[in-house]
Amino acid sequence: MYSIFHFWVHLFRYRSYFNQVKSLEEFPFDEQMLSCRNKGIFPDMAIKLSRNGQTFEGGELIELKDNRSYSVSSFNSTIPAGTKDITTLISSKNSNIRAQMEHAGDDINSLPIRSVYYLIRGKNKNNIKVCLTHGSFFETIQKEDLIIQSFLQVIEERTNKANITMPDDLKRTISSLFTEQEIFSRTRDIEKASVKLRFRVMTEVKAEGNILNSKKYPEILDNSLNFVIPHKLEIDEKYQINKLKRLLTDDEFSALKIFKIKHHFNGFFLVIQSPIN
Repeated sequence: MYSIFHFWVHLFRYRSYFNQVKSLEEFPFDEQMLSCRNKGIFPDMAIKLSRNGQTFEGGELIELKDNRSYSVSSFNSTIPAGTKDITTLISSKNSNIRAQMEHAGDDINSLPIRSVYYLIRGKNKNNIKVCLTHGSFFETIQKEDLIIQSFLQVIEERTNKANITMPDDLKRTISSLFTEQEIFSRTRDIEKASVKLRFRVMTEVKAEGNILNSKKYPEILDNSLNFVIPHKLEIDEKYQINKLKRLLTDDEFSALKIFKIKHHFNGFFLVIQSPIN
């Protein structure tokens, strides 16, 4: 069986390496549980699908975020999300992802919607914080709405500066044409132009969404490894904890600190924390 829980347990048992490796790519990940590894495209890695999907589905997508400060490095390739449709990742452009997953034995289409996690490491002097964080921590509004509202701000700024009056419904109609990041990030080939133009979206995390920020989330301690997942109901919390408990020894489990934190925009999250020795 494979899952993000198995992945975190491996991080937990090898957590001392977070103080040793220069980059997260050098961490000794368990390659046996991965269906793909990539560099420069999303995702950096993916968990194999579990053959027994009743308790552990597997198939989670993971992006590595490494920084030399207590801030989350920018998202340069994709806008952060809690889930991702696998069909958008196995197109002909990213055929290598499909090939890797199929070579790993995955029936890719058996789980079309995949959970997304971000493995984040930040440093502050001699201290570090590491968080394996569900993407919903950053996706507090839907990606489409985020893009629309961003374009609306641009239109408002330009029409105000040019002293142009434009009906609100027309502004929203224009903005709604750009709900897909891929549409405007595609390279454009213009006749007689000697260069091609491609717009690039970079997503920066605000203080309220920065889980490494000690003022906003003081519960995330220096020199700690954290597993951060959405908290819905108490019964769901027990279910998540029991899944983790199945993979750890009694001594390992008893050494963990388990608590909830309140996201400033997106409800509660369950945190499973361990010191990094």
